[in-house]
Amino acid sequence: MNPDSTLNAPALAPSGPLPPDDDLRVALHNEVHSRPSARIRLPALIVYVAVLNEGVTRETECEHLRRLPGQHALPLQALNGNFLRLRFDDHTVKWERHTEFTGYVIVQALPLDAGLGARAPALMSQPAVSPDWLRGIPGRTVAAIQLAMVNAELTDAPALMAQAHQWLGLRTLVASQLGNGHSWALTGFQIGADGFERMLVVAPPATTTEARAGRIAQRLLELETYRLMALRGLPVAKALGPVLTEAEGELANITARLENKSASDQELLDTLVAMAARVERATAEHAYRFAATRAYDTLVGQRIAELRESPIPGTQKLGEFMQRRLSPAMATVAATAQRLASLSGRIERTSALLRTRVDIATEVQNQQLLEKLTRGQEMQLRLQSTVEGLSIAAISYYVVSLLLYGGKALKGAGVPLNPEIAAGVLIPLVLWAVWRTTRRIHQRFHT
Repeated sequence: MNPDSTLNAPALAPSGPLPPDDDLRVALHNEVHSRPSARIRLPALIVYVAVLNEGVTRETECEHLRRLPGQHALPLQALNGNFLRLRFDDHTVKWERHTEFTGYVIVQALPLDAGLGARAPALMSQPAVSPDWLRGIPGRTVAAIQLAMVNAELTDAPALMAQAHQWLGLRTLVASQLGNGHSWALTGFQIGADGFERMLVVAPPATTTEARAGRIAQRLLELETYRLMALRGLPVAKALGPVLTEAEGELANITARLENKSASDQELLDTLVAMAARVERATAEHAYRFAATRAYDTLVGQRIAELRESPIPGTQKLGEFMQRRLSPAMATVAATAQRLASLSGRIERTSALLRTRVDIATEVQNQQLLEKLTRGQEMQLRLQSTVEGLSIAAISYYVVSLLLYGGKALKGAGVPLNPEIAAGVLIPLVLWAVWRTTRRIHQRFHT
């Protein structure tokens, strides 16, 4: 009952004259071994449960693994590498954590009464783990599969297909020959009353090694899990469709009002800001889901290619069945993501047009205000010139008056002088002197 975690194994120091290792060298190197396939001896039953791990910590998952027999002292550090295989006497339990989900794989011997000749056998009659432990896995179930792998020759295809129909208890099956015909994989892609999907793999004992059986099981389980995870974007896309339709109609109305100038700029701007906020919120909420859907869809295509399927007469291949039903859903998700991005860009362009119109209106207002200020300055300059002319006359009057008083004083002192004539003669000279002095003062202020 020893835990097996590839990434947790200590790294060996490199031999030879090498520079110091980068901090991530060992971890990145061992990533290629992070999720090795199991070695499965046929006949075998693989019970697989994948649960969404949002809000589920590693501590919670480790505590659940400690409830297995003999694992009460399982260290939390054993879960650091996202992969852990616990080996028991008659079965193994694999824990594997991904970004959005965690998978639990129990590999055990196939019950004796569940062979290929059985009719819809009860696969969980002899469970390797308790039903309570299986039911208590932390998270919400996204995939649950019972994969039976049996030995049989593939020479009599009609008889083998009849046995598969009887074993799965379904009238319609999807089946493929894997690789170069080394095995068959059959399923109905239906959830049974116990909540599990059933898959059946039939392989000849002479050509099926334990490693090959492990790779087949891993690819089939990953294929179905990634398919279901990819489809999680479809309900989001369907729910977002009416919202996008409404927003697109509203944007078209705003654009028409902007063209016809039937609403104030402030009203249009407020409407656009509110719409942009709604679209950006939808983008923030669903962009990750759409990106994850694309990534999972890519993985589905890769796993289908790795199966190297060939058809079984009278049945549809697994990859063909899956792609025909998955492709429309993926197209819907991709179209919705494109509509969301396009709507965001259109709102941005409409906002730019409105901002341009507002900027032009603002410039016109500023130009009008500047013209008013210019006219005011011109009037002020004219008024100032008029005041300056009056000032020159006033100053000259006071200067001439002072000269007149001075002349009268000199006449009173006995100087033969006519003050009125002298003052009248000096008036042009006084005017010129006052005007000249004012000009000099202006020149000093302008230099």
